[in-house]
Order: sequence, then structure tokens, then C-alpha cells
Amino acid sequence: MELAAEHVLAPPATEPAPAYTLAARVLHWVTAVLILLLIPLGVLIANEWGGPLQDSLYDLHRSIGAVLMPIMAVRLIYRRTHPPLALPSDIASMQRRAAHATHWALYVLLLVQPFVGWIATSAYPAPVTVFGWFALPPIWVKNRALSEQLFSTHRWIGIAIACLVAAHIAAALHHHFVRRDRVLMRMITG
Repeated sequence: MELAAEHVLAPPATEPAPAYTLAARVLHWVTAVLILLLIPLGVLIANEWGGPLQDSLYDLHRSIGAVLMPIMAVRLIYRRTHPPLALPSDIASMQRRAAHATHWALYVLLLVQPFVGWIATSAYPAPVTVFGWFALPPIWVKNRALSEQLFSTHRWIGIAIACLVAAHIAAALHHHFVRRDRVLMRMITG
């Protein structure tokens, strides 16, 4: 039985994988933490499961979304000036394309999503306060019909982000536990 399990795992990769810079790792993990907070918060508030905390949960969700906007802008600028590391050479081209498409889809959706939420909230109209410190200005006039459509779009983008994040995590775990290469570790420890 043990021999069969050993044959399922790929041998460790022989070529060393270079590490990501500290700045790339910090930006990645800050973004990851924010997304992993936003997704369950979004599910809670969309289903009105917050009870007496519903308004506070909305405020927290909007605050984290507002923080995500400049972080994603910095990430894009950083990525343009510091291209991502190459995957190990033995990875099939289809997997490389899938990884590339997943990363860019996440970048695009994580840039668009907060703005869709901000416009929808402005059109509702409701304030977007950031951790109670300040309010973002409304960026759309009152329009409840548009607000409802945009909140629906916001929900579907959130679902797409959750699916892409799940695929990204699954791929990272596959690299670590099945391929046993350093693709995951170079984003954790460098």
C-alpha cells in the first residue's frame, strides 16, 4: 500500500525555483488575506445572515474593498516593473496558459469588483465609510434600479473571484504536495 502511494507523487523537481521578492510576497499575502475576508463577508451580507451586525458587516466589507483598490493598483504597477517568476520548465504549456489566464483574470476582477461595489453603493445611495475614519465620495447619482443590477453583477464577480481563488489555491497545493517543487514555497519563504 505504501509503495502505491509513493508512485502517485512526482519526484521532487531538480531545478531550483527562484524566490519572489519580499515586496511581491507581502503584496500577495496582504491581498490574499483581504480576499479571504471579503468573500465570507460578502456571503453573509448578501444573504442577510448578519442579524443585528448586518450594517456593521456591510461597513466592514466596503472598508476592506476600499483598501483593496490601492493595493491592487500597487500590485499591477509592481508586476509591470517586476515580471513574475517563470514556472518550472517541465510544466505543460496548457498548464502555463491556465496559470497565466487565472492570474490575469484575478487581477482584472479584483480591480473591477471594488469599483462596481462603489458605484452600486453610490447609486443606492449609501455611504462608503472606510473603517469609520472617512467616507469615499459618491461616484454615481441615485438610481435604485442601476444599483440593484450592479449589486447582482458584484455578486457574480464575487463568485467568479471565489472560483479563481479556489483554483489558484488548488494549483499551489498541487505544486507543493504532488509535484513537490518550490512554486508555493517561493511565495511563502522566498
